[in-house]
Amino acid sequence: MSHAHPRISKAVIPAAGLGTRFLPATKATPKEMLPVVDKPAIQYVVEEAVSAGLEDVLMVTGRNKRPLEDHFDRNYELESALASKGDADRLAKVQESSDLAMIHYVRQGDPRGLGHAVLCAAPHVGDEPFAVLLGDDLIDPRDPLLQRMVEVQETYGGSVIALMEVAPEQIHLYGCAAVAPTGDSDVVQVTGLVEKPDAADAPSNYAIIGRYVLDPHIFEILRTTRPGRGNEIQLTDALQQLVQADESAGAEGGPVHGVVFKGRRYDTGDRGDYLRAIVRLACEREDLGPDFRTWLQRYVAEEM
Repeated sequence: MSHAHPRISKAVIPAAGLGTRFLPATKATPKEMLPVVDKPAIQYVVEEAVSAGLEDVLMVTGRNKRPLEDHFDRNYELESALASKGDADRLAKVQESSDLAMIHYVRQGDPRGLGHAVLCAAPHVGDEPFAVLLGDDLIDPRDPLLQRMVEVQETYGGSVIALMEVAPEQIHLYGCAAVAPTGDSDVVQVTGLVEKPDAADAPSNYAIIGRYVLDPHIFEILRTTRPGRGNEIQLTDALQQLVQADESAGAEGGPVHGVVFKGRRYDTGDRGDYLRAIVRLACEREDLGPDFRTWLQRYVAEEM
């Protein structure tokens, strides 16, 4: 199946959460600015969008998120100090974040869930498909998930969600998809969605992870989506309406497909997984890995 669809150029990154799981560190620092080795988590997400060809980025922010804007802005005083010292390497790292993409900001105001955060992007996105990247999920750049999702959307149209198989006892932590096969081994058609089901009620062990490529018709649905789980407007509920509409005579906005991801994903929304992500990424760095792995092996041996 092949159709002509508008080229995706815009990415939306919801970043209005309070980061309560990381208190007190996030009392005055946005959780998106917590460092993963030596870069804030949010920078990895923006780099992923840019690598997939999406250089127009909208961040949906809230109160106390000014450090996000500062990070992706120029810092002339710091740049001048580094230049005067002849520190070209650090100067390049500082300038890298401000040169990454064309970044815009909108405030969510009253935090009413992920669906509401996505709806806040409607005036910027307009009538074209777009990507949504959640900052808690870091995808290893060697496993280009978003790029594959863009390709699938250009082929099938509609919306595309990222899916990952998880253990049955973990499915209650995620949105869950009922699926049917397609002609592509890594692509499934989504036939139903439920937000954080009990294991006994889950239609599969395919969990939705934090990457979406969405048809703009999703905005029309989100405007009338009633609050669901947690009394929040759930993006999963709106996508389920798209699935149901597509099944009834191919209504506007469908279908919904899933890309089954089997690569490396780092969950920085959980404290334990955040620490594991830092260790994994540090071990793989050419400048840090050799010494760090040696120390880590010695430390683990001593603790056994």
